Amino acid sequence: MGAITDVQGIRVGHAGKTGDGWLTGVTVVLPPPDTVGSVDVGGGGPATHETDALDPTTLVTTVDAVVLTGGSAYGLASAHGAQQWCEENGRGFAVPGGVVPIVPAAAIFDLGRGGNFSARPTADMGYAATLAAAAQPEGHDVERGNVGAGTGALIARTYKGGLGTASATLENGVVVGALAVVNALGLPVVAPGNPEPSDAPGLNTTLVVVATNAVLDVAECKRTASAAQAGIARALNPSHTLADGDVVFCLATGEVALDRSTETARQVSLITLQSAAADVVRLAILDGVQSAETVSTPAGEYGAFGGL
Repeated sequence: MGAITDVQGIRVGHAGKTGDGWLTGVTVVLPPPDTVGSVDVGGGGPATHETDALDPTTLVTTVDAVVLTGGSAYGLASAHGAQQWCEENGRGFAVPGGVVPIVPAAAIFDLGRGGNFSARPTADMGYAATLAAAAQPEGHDVERGNVGAGTGALIARTYKGGLGTASATLENGVVVGALAVVNALGLPVVAPGNPEPSDAPGLNTTLVVVATNAVLDVAECKRTASAAQAGIARALNPSHTLADGDVVFCLATGEVALDRSTETARQVSLITLQSAAADVVRLAILDGVQSAETVSTPAGEYGAFGGL
């Protein structure tokens, strides 16, 4: 499919609302149980939830769902809906009396883009997106463009952004996929002659989830997320600015063992995977911008970004 769902067990669901002042949404990446995860925050203005729990030095090692949302910090409430679904389905960190789902989230700024500043994702929208992900078949295609968290996305405060995805399969059977929500201050670097970013105050973000079927521990997921930030820099200029909330999550489902027969083999295996992660992040970002071009928008509301 050329999508993050090429990683076995990964499912993606969207929920969104447009019209009557609304232009926003939620995307949930739902991995199989016992998926290891971590995160790297590269932007200067992130809006995040539960990312501290994904540090390699903390107690938990697995992730039950990742929520990408509009609505800036207000939209992080959508993670509560994903937590509710996970609890109802027995997914989470076991504690006396039940489970506590580990559901990190990150948000883009799209407040007011539909006309109503208070129209932002809620817990109900997060639940709907998680339910939609759970209902998807194995290996499903991912809807792209102005859907889910990409509904109200812009680039350079002027052109339509959106949601994109890509994947790659390595010679050793490792699959690496990425999903990106592109709401960046910068513009795609592949189109020469682009106008300069708007001088308006920057409230921008690129959100990414990288998934792989490789066996990785939390520290290796953290390093892979950090390496994958290079894909944002390759695709968008400028990137990782004070006005961007760039965040990369990494999920490892643990289906394919890497070559760890020697220390050199271990390093080569990890570096190869991490290089591929940066490549698919770049492709997912460009896919999100290209997919957004095909979506009809009100005449004169946004510029059409061509040349990709």
